[in-house]
Amino acid sequence: MVNRMNLSLPLFREALLVIASVAGFHAAAASAAPADDRAIRVDIDYARIVKIPQGAQTLVIGNPLVADVTMLKNSQLMVITGKSFGSTNLIVLDRSGAQVGESIVTVVPSESKVVVQRGFHRESLSCNPKCAKAVDLADDVQYMNTTIDAAKAYDSAASSARR
Repeated sequence: MVNRMNLSLPLFREALLVIASVAGFHAAAASAAPADDRAIRVDIDYARIVKIPQGAQTLVIGNPLVADVTMLKNSQLMVITGKSFGSTNLIVLDRSGAQVGESIVTVVPSESKVVVQRGFHRESLSCNPKCAKAVDLADDVQYMNTTIDAAKAYDSAASSARR
C-alpha cells in the first residue's frame, strides 16, 4: 500500500545521477546517438548525451519548454535535457550558418515513475528500486509545492552540514 511506504526525497539523488552521467560523458560518447538521426528520445527530467555533426557551431531547439540543449566545449557532443512532455525539432548549424543536421526530440515519461491518483489529486513516485516522492508536471499543485519545499529544506540542511 502506497501510504505505508517509507517515502524519501529522490530529487537530489536523481540530480546527482544526472551530474555523474554528464561528468562521465567521455565514456558515454561511444554509445551516444548521432544528432542527425531523425529521432532522439529523452525521459523527462533526465539528460542524454548525443553526438553532433563535425563542424557544428550552433544548436537551435524549436521549443525550449520541451527540451534544453547544451553543446559541450571542445567536443562533438551535446547534452539534451527533457523538460516537459512533447516533441520539438533540433537544428544544427555550421560556422557559416548552413544546416548540417536536424532531429526530432521527443520527451517521454520516465518508466520508473508510479502515479497515485486519488480523484483529482495526483502524486508521483520514483520507484528505482524503492519508491520515493517525486515531482511531475501533472501532479497536484499542493503535493508538488510540499515536495519541493521538503527538498529545499533537505538541501539546506545538507549544505549546512558540509560547512
